[in-house]
Amino acid sequence: MRRRDLFRMGGLAALGAAGAACGSGGGGTGAAGSTELQFMYWGSTFEKAAIEKMLKAFEQKNPDIKVKPVFTPDEYDVKLNSLVAGGRTPDVGYVPMSMSFRLAEQGNLVNLHPYLQKYPQLAGYLPDAYLWYGQDKLHGVSTANEIELLWYSKSAIAAAGLAPPPAVAASAWSWDQLVENAYKLTVDQNGKHPDESGFDPGQVRQFGISISLTYAAAWYGFLRSNGADFADEAGRKCLLDTPESVQVFQNLQDLVYKHRVAPGPGQLAATGDDVPGTNILLKTKRVAMVVDGHWALLDMNESKVDYGIGVLPKYGEPFTTSQVAGASSVFAGTKHVEEAVELFAFHIDPRYVDLYKQGLWMPQERKYYEDQAAIDSWTKNDAHPPEFRTAVVDYGRDHGVPDLRNRVKNLSAISSDVLTPALQELESGKRPAAEILKAVTPKITGMLQGWQHTQEP
Repeated sequence: MRRRDLFRMGGLAALGAAGAACGSGGGGTGAAGSTELQFMYWGSTFEKAAIEKMLKAFEQKNPDIKVKPVFTPDEYDVKLNSLVAGGRTPDVGYVPMSMSFRLAEQGNLVNLHPYLQKYPQLAGYLPDAYLWYGQDKLHGVSTANEIELLWYSKSAIAAAGLAPPPAVAASAWSWDQLVENAYKLTVDQNGKHPDESGFDPGQVRQFGISISLTYAAAWYGFLRSNGADFADEAGRKCLLDTPESVQVFQNLQDLVYKHRVAPGPGQLAATGDDVPGTNILLKTKRVAMVVDGHWALLDMNESKVDYGIGVLPKYGEPFTTSQVAGASSVFAGTKHVEEAVELFAFHIDPRYVDLYKQGLWMPQERKYYEDQAAIDSWTKNDAHPPEFRTAVVDYGRDHGVPDLRNRVKNLSAISSDVLTPALQELESGKRPAAEILKAVTPKITGMLQGWQHTQEP
C-alpha cells in the first residue's frame, strides 16, 4: 500500500497475520531481570529496517530494557482491535488515527500530559502534532509531520519551456496560472494541447496535473486558501456548500472535464484500479505535475526521478494541509509505564531515526523548523533538493493547516457514509459541484459532533 492509502484509511486493510505476537498486557521481565517492552508498528520494508535500528539504539542507551519489535504490515487496525479486546496490547506503538481517539476515551491509552515536563522535546512540538481528547488529556502525538506539495518533472517543465513551479509560498501560482501551465504541459499522442484544434482527449500522452478529489488532504489547503472551511467555528455546521467551497471543487472538477489537463477516474490505472505512485507518473511522464504528500520524497530518490518540489497554487493566503502520520501512543495495559514513556519519547527523535533524513518523515519538534543547525541535521544531505528549505520547511511551518482527520470528531463515519461518495460523484463529472455539495452538506451537518479539543502543551 502507498503512504497516501494509509493516510486515507487511518490504518491498513490488506491481508496477513502478526498480531498474536503481543503477549498479555504488553511486555514483561526478560532475562537477567531486564524489562522487556513490545513496540508494534506498520510500514514498508525500508521503514521496518529503520525502526529496528532505532530500537537497537534505544537498547544500547538503556541496557536494562529490551524491546521486541512487533511488525504488523497488514490488517493493522483489525489486529490492534483484537489485541485491545483480549487485553494483550503492546507497550508502545502506532495507532491508526481513526482508532486513537476512541481508544483514548475508553481508557486504553496512557495520558501523556503529565510527562511533558519530564521530556522537554515532547513539549516543544508543533501544535498540530498533539492529539488531545480533553483538557490536559493527551493520548499521543503524530509520529511525523507530512504536508502536501506540488511535485513536478524537471524534464517535462523544461520541454514545455516553462519556469518551474515556485518553491516559495509568497510567489505561489494563482489557480489560473496553474491551469495555464497545465495546458502547456498536456499533450496528446500527436503533440497537440487541449486548447488546440484536433486535440484527442482519449489519447493523452502526458497530462499537465493530477490532484485527487477523493483525498481530503489534497484539497483542504485550497479550501482554506479560498477563505472556506469544512465546518464552522463550533464544528457543528458543514460549510462545503458555500460559494468559496463550491468554487474550489468546481475548479478541481474542471481540470478533468472542462480543461482536460488532468486525468479522470481510471485514466492512469496500470492494472485494474491500481494507480501508479507519483514517482512512476513523473518518471514515465504520464503526468507532469502531481499534488502529493512529502512522503513521496523517499520514492522519488529511490526511483531516481528527475523531480522538483513546488508549493501549491493559492487563491488568497497560501496554505497546505499538514497531516499526521498516524498516532504514536503508550498503551494503558503496559506493566512498565515509565520505561514505555521513555521509549515513546525516543522513537520519534530525529537523532535516532533515519526516516527523517531519508525523506519519508518530517520532524514534529518546532526546533527542526526554526534552528538552522537542527534544520541542517535532517535536510542537509543528498536526499533533500536545494529548494527543500523554502518549499517544505518554511512552507510547512508558516502555511500548514491541520488535517481534518485529527480535528473533526466522527470523521470516519462521515467520510464512509456521505463525504467519500459525494467526492466520488464529483470525480465522475456527472453533476456540477454546486448540486452535489448542496445535497451532501446538510447530511454532514447532521453527523458533525464538533472539533477535537486543542490546547497549548
